[in-house]
Amino acid sequence: MATTSGLFILTAWMMEKHSDSPYYVLFYLLAFIVGGYAKAIEGIQESIKDRQLNVELLMMFAAIGSAAIGYWGEGAVLILIFAYSGALEMYTLQKSDKEIKALISLQPEEAWLLLENKELRVEASSLEPGNRIKVRPGERVPADGIIVKGNSFINESALTGEPLAREVHTSSEVLAGTLNQSGLLEISVTKHMKDSVFQRMIDLVNNAQNDAPPVQRKIEEFETKYVLFVLLAAALTFLVPSSIGIWSYSESLYRACVLLVVASPCALVASTMPALLASLSNAAKHGILFKSGVFLEKLSLVNVIAFDKTGTLTKGQPSVKHVEFLHSSWNKEELASIIYEIEKNSIHPLAKAINEHLKVIPEEYTPIELTMFEDVPGKGVKANIQSIIWKIGSREWANITEKQEFELLEKLDDSANTGHTVVYVTADDELVAYFLLGDTVREETVNAIKDLQTKQILTIMLTGDSKRGAEMIGRIAKVDEIGYSCMPEDKVNTVKKWREKDAVVAMIGDGVNDAPALAIADVGVAMGMGSDAAIETADVVLVKNDLSKLLYGMNLSERLSKVIKQNIIFSISVILLLLCANYLQFLTLPFGVIGHEGSTILVILNGLRLLK
Repeated sequence: MATTSGLFILTAWMMEKHSDSPYYVLFYLLAFIVGGYAKAIEGIQESIKDRQLNVELLMMFAAIGSAAIGYWGEGAVLILIFAYSGALEMYTLQKSDKEIKALISLQPEEAWLLLENKELRVEASSLEPGNRIKVRPGERVPADGIIVKGNSFINESALTGEPLAREVHTSSEVLAGTLNQSGLLEISVTKHMKDSVFQRMIDLVNNAQNDAPPVQRKIEEFETKYVLFVLLAAALTFLVPSSIGIWSYSESLYRACVLLVVASPCALVASTMPALLASLSNAAKHGILFKSGVFLEKLSLVNVIAFDKTGTLTKGQPSVKHVEFLHSSWNKEELASIIYEIEKNSIHPLAKAINEHLKVIPEEYTPIELTMFEDVPGKGVKANIQSIIWKIGSREWANITEKQEFELLEKLDDSANTGHTVVYVTADDELVAYFLLGDTVREETVNAIKDLQTKQILTIMLTGDSKRGAEMIGRIAKVDEIGYSCMPEDKVNTVKKWREKDAVVAMIGDGVNDAPALAIADVGVAMGMGSDAAIETADVVLVKNDLSKLLYGMNLSERLSKVIKQNIIFSISVILLLLCANYLQFLTLPFGVIGHEGSTILVILNGLRLLK
């Protein structure tokens, strides 16, 4: 429509220059209607809805005023450039929508469901947790799951931005929307399609685009008052100079029309949203999902970051390094059966690791009935079996003193007792077994912590682990501060303490026990492979558990902040310069149109740089 309007303007200009026909005005009118229709309708509808004036109406008044005093060409060019700036804004939004549509297109609509000896083609949306599916080479994975058979290379670039394929094998986790490049895989589904990481990406990007950050909201609030101010200033510019004889009535009307053009805050209004939408698209391509543009803007202000340990700084896949079954009323096989039965009800990574280890001890046992089971985040689990209270968890949970712990671990050689997490098992407060578990610090963790510290960001590790285990991981990761034996409320209190010191705090975690701290932090960041509670509570989700993505997000946030500041300063400076030139009678309407609308286009293009 903008281009068609431009063709009408060119035709009218040629007729005006090379013939005496008065019909050139008709082509200018067509240019007004075709080029200004979309923006005029938008402005009128929003004005009626919000019961307030807006920039679109201001530009309509300016264009009509130009035509009223005989400057048809200038008014038409104003409409043309305003239409093109609107088209650029729409392009930015469509570019962001394109990223979502590209994601949606990667979600397979159908899947091969394995039932006994049959393979059935079913809707991917009908898959339930526990279903077994087959994925052939070259097909996309239809649901989040765990590989139960086969080896392959999985391309996750659509979700994480990483171009290199990841090697997967039995027990590896795979995500919906990723591409199976080589082997034949059988996968056990773990989540409904609506709960998959892939679907969360689509939902989060959609929601974030519709939520303007504080800067944009302030500009929108300012816009309404500013439009009234410009209309008043234009009226005074027409009435005052002509009344006191400084300018003629025609000159006063001309300067009022120029004022309407150059004082319109189009560039200021376009300073934020195109840049924000471009940034959100960029982040989504790299596996960083923001629930709102507010948090993308706020991320660059963070100066304290608190990390959960297991699953965040570490791989979250601990394994039993050593186990001691103490002399008691139960033999090893009986104890293993009881512990296995209790721990299988817990979703904690340590419980899973213990049960993985206990599987090597005879799995044939008589099912044991639990008359009570309680999972206390940050402490452990408690169960009632045949009127005996069993506790499995931390030293405090099992009522083990520091002295007792020291005596127990002192008996072990250094390779077994240095820095591992200790899980105790008691029966009616009698210690009957304990496990030493170790985890591995992620490869990217140390570099990520180092890079954060170069940004003068304080790094804190908060964990429910014992002092011994926490300090070992803390030393490897090289965090600034270590908090150990932390309950969920301890993590919340730590975040509150730093916020009370006027710090901007980010909390990063993946577990149910991290959710309260994620909620209270200025920016809550969840690991995409973490618990549903953490993902629901967090403001930002890292699709893969990769802390280097957090740094990418922070750098992107800093770039966004710089671009928005550049746009705001530039747009205000152009308005002030053009206003001065207008009142000094240096500025003509055509140059006012070019200066004002040109600045709007430059601001939008500057924001589009964030797509890269």
